[in-house]
Amino acid sequence: MSRLIARLVLALLFVGAFTPSLRAQERKLEPADEAIGDLSWAHFKNRLLDAVMKRDRKFMLSILDRNVRVGIDGARGIPEFSKQWYLDAEDSRLWRELPSALFVGAAWLARGKGPRELCAPYVLARWPRNMDPHAYGAVISRDALVKAAPSSESATLTTLSYDIVPVTDWEVDDRAPDFPQKWVRIKLKTGEGFVPEEQIRSPIEYHACFLKTENGWRMTAFAPAGG
Repeated sequence: MSRLIARLVLALLFVGAFTPSLRAQERKLEPADEAIGDLSWAHFKNRLLDAVMKRDRKFMLSILDRNVRVGIDGARGIPEFSKQWYLDAEDSRLWRELPSALFVGAAWLARGKGPRELCAPYVLARWPRNMDPHAYGAVISRDALVKAAPSSESATLTTLSYDIVPVTDWEVDDRAPDFPQKWVRIKLKTGEGFVPEEQIRSPIEYHACFLKTENGWRMTAFAPAGG
C-alpha cells in the first residue's frame, strides 16, 4: 500500500471534525529525536539501516515483535508482516519505506494502557490534538522552498520551516515528463504552492514503532497511524 493509498483509506475511517484553515500556517511542529541520547537505540538503528540496505531478511524477522502491527484492519503477527510487505521478494517496498521513516527522527508515543513506544517519524507522536490529521501536513525541513508549480525550475514563492500547512494533493507529478520527483500541493495565504514530497509528512502515513525490552529493541509496528 503506497503512502497515498494509505492516506485515502484512513480518511474514509474518520469523520473530519475540522475545516482546513490557513491559520495552520502559523503552527509549527519542531523536529524531534527523543531517543538520541540512548546509545542502545543508536546502535540498533544503525544496525537496522544496515540490514535494510543489504536487504537482510533474516535480521528483519529477528527484530519483529510476535504481535507486530501491520495495518489499519488490525492485522498482526510476523507471518502477516511478511505477507503484507512481500518480504520474500527482492524488491519488497519495505526496503524503501522503512529508511524513509527512520531518517526523520523519532518520538515517544503512548497507546492507551500499553507501554510507550518509540515511533518514527516523530510527526504522529507530536501532532496537535486539535488539528485534523487528514487535512494537513508538517514540513520536516528548514527553509523548504515553496514553488509556484511542480517543478524545481519554477519561481520560488516563499520558504517554510517546520510549518503545519493545509494540503490539497499529496502526489503531484513533476512537470517534466518521466521525471521521478513528486510534489505536494499546499495552501498558502496568497494561493497555493508546491513542495517536494520528501520535505513534508502526514501524521497518518506509515510509521515504525519500537519497544525497548530486556532482550533489546523490537519493532512493534510498521503501519499507518490507525494501525
